[in-house]
Amino acid sequence: MHRVLPPAQVLAGYAMGIFPMGLPDGRVEWFFPDPRCIFEFDRFHVPRSVRQLVRRRAFEIRHDTAFAEVIAGCADRPEGTWITPVIRETYIHLHRLGFAHSVEAWQDGRLAGGLYGVALGGAFFGESMFHRVSNASKVALVALIEHLKRRGFVLVDTQWSTPHLARFGAVEIPASQYTARLQEALRLPCRF
Repeated sequence: MHRVLPPAQVLAGYAMGIFPMGLPDGRVEWFFPDPRCIFEFDRFHVPRSVRQLVRRRAFEIRHDTAFAEVIAGCADRPEGTWITPVIRETYIHLHRLGFAHSVEAWQDGRLAGGLYGVALGGAFFGESMFHRVSNASKVALVALIEHLKRRGFVLVDTQWSTPHLARFGAVEIPASQYTARLQEALRLPCRF
């Protein structure tokens, strides 16, 4: 078994707006992007093609039924990954403790894609997503946003902006604004 980062340290980092990532040499670095990328619920945009898949129920959505498989799928990238064995084991441990969660898109009894992240108070910190079937991770993202809205979450952190996230309406805000919103979100008694 690989070592894990102390859960209290990781959760304290998230509460301050920092998060860990593994480096190719095995070390772990902590990051605090400025600007910070987030989803605003009222600006979240679902592309038409994805909306049709959601409406057709092309995928069965499940939560927390295959966390280790989701993180393994996210780490399986030909270009390399920041999800090193230490990071993977740390988040599996956080999942067992009830802080890390997965949203999974299943098709024909197989995991087609999904995402995972950490929930603290009314904040959800998205970590990574993957797909084995086209659009599966996009449908999982839509399901995540709907789930968080129903549960009263107010902050969805995506860390850095990407063209993929921007297509769904992700926006960048200054780190100072992010920190203030994070502190408000952490006071909420939300449950994933």
